[in-house]
Amino acid sequence: MRVGYGYDSHRFAPDRRLVLGGVGIPGSPGLKGHSDADVLIHALIDALLGAAARGDIGSHFPDTDPAYAGADSARLLASVVDELATAGFRVGNVDATVVCEAPKLRPHVDAIRARLADLLRCDVSRVSVKGKTNEKMDDVGAGLGIEAHCVALLEEA
Repeated sequence: MRVGYGYDSHRFAPDRRLVLGGVGIPGSPGLKGHSDADVLIHALIDALLGAAARGDIGSHFPDTDPAYAGADSARLLASVVDELATAGFRVGNVDATVVCEAPKLRPHVDAIRARLADLLRCDVSRVSVKGKTNEKMDDVGAGLGIEAHCVALLEEA
């Protein structure tokens, strides 16, 4: 078994659509980033790659490469899962925390968990997603953006 940890953060961008865990979240500004800025999937990718000692999201999908401009992060995650499967790994479980003052995640958690489970090729019972506020502390607490933390367990297949 191998454990990896991932973190990501992005500022809000009012002219973009918000995507978290591969799910569109209506009624909230999106996030600024080179790809679709799915902060949750980015943290998850880093956790998975870290567990397999295969670098980080930037080494696989650099933000200097125009090929990834506006990229669907769910597709990036699917390619990482393919790479890890080829290397003999499968997802044991993931535990993620999304930190933001708004939007409220609770109404979307089941859809996010289901989407991530599908992308990770595992049962939804192996995917935990929690939403937390930052109690008005720092830039995230001031409502300027969203951050995500993720831990992933890989098992050798």
